[in-house]
Amino acid sequence: MKKFIDKLREQHTLTREEFLSLLSCKDTSLYAYAREQAVQVRRQVYGTDIYIRGLIEFTNYCKNNCYYCGIRSGNKKASRYRLDKNQILDCCQAGYALGFRTFVLQGGEDPWFTDEMLTEIIRDMKAHYPDCAVTLSLGERSPESYRRLYDAGADRYLLRHETANKEHYQKLHPPNLSLENRKACLRNLKEIGYQVGAGFMVGSPGQTLECLAEDLLFLREFSPHMVGIGPFLSHQDTPFADKRNGSLELTLFLLALIRLMLPKVLLPATTALGTLHPDGRKLGVLSGCNVVMPNLSPSGVREKYLLYDHKIATGLEAAESVNLLKKQMEEIGYKVVCDRGDYPQP
Repeated sequence: MKKFIDKLREQHTLTREEFLSLLSCKDTSLYAYAREQAVQVRRQVYGTDIYIRGLIEFTNYCKNNCYYCGIRSGNKKASRYRLDKNQILDCCQAGYALGFRTFVLQGGEDPWFTDEMLTEIIRDMKAHYPDCAVTLSLGERSPESYRRLYDAGADRYLLRHETANKEHYQKLHPPNLSLENRKACLRNLKEIGYQVGAGFMVGSPGQTLECLAEDLLFLREFSPHMVGIGPFLSHQDTPFADKRNGSLELTLFLLALIRLMLPKVLLPATTALGTLHPDGRKLGVLSGCNVVMPNLSPSGVREKYLLYDHKIATGLEAAESVNLLKKQMEEIGYKVVCDRGDYPQP
C-alpha cells in the first residue's frame, strides 16, 4: 500500500480504485507512513510556520435545517444571538493585538444580515486593518451576492461541500438543498477570484469508503486553496443525536492524503479535531496541517454556537490563550507566525 502513498506524493492523484484500496486498509503503520510523508511535503512548502485565523462566530441563526447541525432552524432549544458591527470590530481589535492577520466571519445562513450590512462590515474591517485578510463562511448565496462581498474586500470564502456523493448529500440535508447547487456555489466563488475552501465531515451518517473516494477525487478536480475536514460529531438536538462520532485515526489519515494530493493547500487542524481528542490539533499538524483557528467571539456567545456537542470553548479555543497555543506548537517543532497566510502564488 505504501506504493500508493508514494504515487500520490509524486503525481498528486490516484484512481478511484487506488483511493479505495488505501481507505480500505486499516494498517496503522500505513497511516503513520502517510502522515510522515505529509509532514515532509508541508515543510517543503511552508517550513514550520503555522498560520492562525481569528474565528468570529457572529450569528447562530440559520434558515437551513441540515440534519447534523446544532444550529439548524428546527432546533428550538438553541439560544440564538447576533453580533453587531461594533462587536465584530471589537473582536478584530482584540485579535489584531494578539497577532492575528486573518479574521474569519462565520455564521449560519442568516437572511437578517443583508448584502448591504455585510459589505459595510467588511469595508470597515478592511479600513481598520488593511494588512489583514477577511475570510467569509456564510453558506450558499447568489453569484451577485458573492461578487458584492468580494468587491467590498473579502479575500477568502469557506464552503464545505460536506460530501461529493449525491445520495449521501440527500441523507444529510433537507430536500431544498442540493449537491449541484453547492458545487455551483464553489465554482462561482473561484471564478470571482476568492481563495476558496471546500471540505467534508469524516464519519458522517451514511458515509461509505466510496463516498470518501469521491470526496478526494472531487477535491483533486476542483483544487481548492483551502480544505476543511474534521470528524463528524453528533449533537443531542438533531436527528443524528445517537450516531457514532467520526474516527480520529481516519481523519488524520485523510488529512495526510489531502496534503500529499494538494501540496500547497491551506489545511486547518479544526476545532472538531480538538474536540474529539485533547491533542487533536497537535496531531493534525503532525499529519500535514498548517492552520489553526482560535475563537475570537465574545466569551458570552461561544457556548451558543454549538454545531455539535462538547465543542471546546475555553483553553486553546479561546484567543486569549494564544500564547499557550504557541507553546504547544513549539513543543512539536512548529511556530505560530503573525502573517496573513495566503495561498502561495505560482
